[in-house]
Amino acid sequence: MLQQKAETYSKCLCFLFNSNYCLYIEAKFFSVNSVLSVVKDFFIYYDGYSSNLLLIAFKPFYVILRIMQPDLFSTTLTVSQITFRIRKLLEDNPELQDVWVTGEISNLSRPASGHIYFTLKDKNASLRCVMWKTDAMRTRPVMQEGAAVEVHGRIAVYEPQGQYQLIASLIQAKGEGALFQEFLRLKSMLEAEGLFDAERKREIPPFPKTIGIVTSATGAALRDMLNTIRRRQPLVRVVIAPSPVQGVDAPPALVKALQSINAQNPDVILLARGGGSIEDLWAFNDERVVRAVVASEVPVISGVGHETDFTLCDFASDLRAPTPTAAAELATETTLDDLRDQLSSYQSRLTDLTLSLLADHRAYVTSLTARLKYVSPERRIQSENQYLDELSRRAVSALKHHIQLQSARVDGISKRLHALNPEGILSRGYAIITRKDDDKVVSKVSQAQGDMNVRVSDGEFEVNRK
Repeated sequence: MLQQKAETYSKCLCFLFNSNYCLYIEAKFFSVNSVLSVVKDFFIYYDGYSSNLLLIAFKPFYVILRIMQPDLFSTTLTVSQITFRIRKLLEDNPELQDVWVTGEISNLSRPASGHIYFTLKDKNASLRCVMWKTDAMRTRPVMQEGAAVEVHGRIAVYEPQGQYQLIASLIQAKGEGALFQEFLRLKSMLEAEGLFDAERKREIPPFPKTIGIVTSATGAALRDMLNTIRRRQPLVRVVIAPSPVQGVDAPPALVKALQSINAQNPDVILLARGGGSIEDLWAFNDERVVRAVVASEVPVISGVGHETDFTLCDFASDLRAPTPTAAAELATETTLDDLRDQLSSYQSRLTDLTLSLLADHRAYVTSLTARLKYVSPERRIQSENQYLDELSRRAVSALKHHIQLQSARVDGISKRLHALNPEGILSRGYAIITRKDDDKVVSKVSQAQGDMNVRVSDGEFEVNRK
């Protein structure tokens, strides 16, 4: 029916929606295959070369002119209204809201907002696309001019310009879909065998003496790892087993390199290469390489690609690093500076412990010395000497006290004697008369006969009584 109408009305009016204005052009030939939908007397036509939507009116040209008269113009649709209807038609179609589109990238633009704008094209048509910042941050670096990609997203209409576009949510290199399915198949099979079990993961030695490296001899990854190891742990011995890391010859070469480097008895092995597409990294998804990693006698650190890249070797290795440089850092987790700091810390702790121990022993010796002095003969002699001094002091004190008492007694007796002393009486005018012949004191008159001595206070003299 559409073909019949297109043939009947070979001359019709076409509305080209562009920005905020409508341009009327005369269209003569339209492909029925390009007709997207019919709305009443209109059908929507897609111009693949300009990514524009054309609204075609199935009316003879003179009818179009007639319906554009002012008295009937109020019954027509506005640009916003018809664009909204077109948007509803496209966005309500479930098939167009979950679609994969393949083509080549052109007109790539990355503004400061972080969104990505580009055109997806093939030899017959082009499709404008946009990827918002949140999705663009998860996109691997496959976005470049002329790249063949597969884009997943939904169809939407940008109303201000009347253009339909693809809102992209995922972009991958063309052909990655099949490789990813093979990746999932191998991962499921090897995981079922237990090759990825956490229980078989080995600890990375903290102080490796020898580090083995399996990578390309000419790649930047090798230089980065060597520079990192030399900077962080220059005392480590490095053994290199060069191998191609890309192409059909890479898997067997990687297996041989892993086996040969195991014979060198390193403490840890770095299996690494720089970033790339899934095809570039596919050698590290090879089953033979994965099994060689598992069979390694020493721990293996994988550092394949960039942080967003994952290979089966990452799951099989004992530790995964996001980049080759990070792998070298994980292998030399303890740097020379760390060793210096630890040595300085140990030295400080040893000094503190030694000083503390010496202080404790000094206090113990002091205690023992004090106890020894307490029980030593010298201390006993000193104690006895002190006791003897105390007794002597007490004896002297007692003697002095006794002497004082006796002195007081003697003074008392002396005073009494002095009071009774005849000489004291003589001083008061008395005299003592003794007979000279027998020296007896004359106390009576009858006794006073013959020669007598008279003693007075200042001397004596003789008297004679006949």
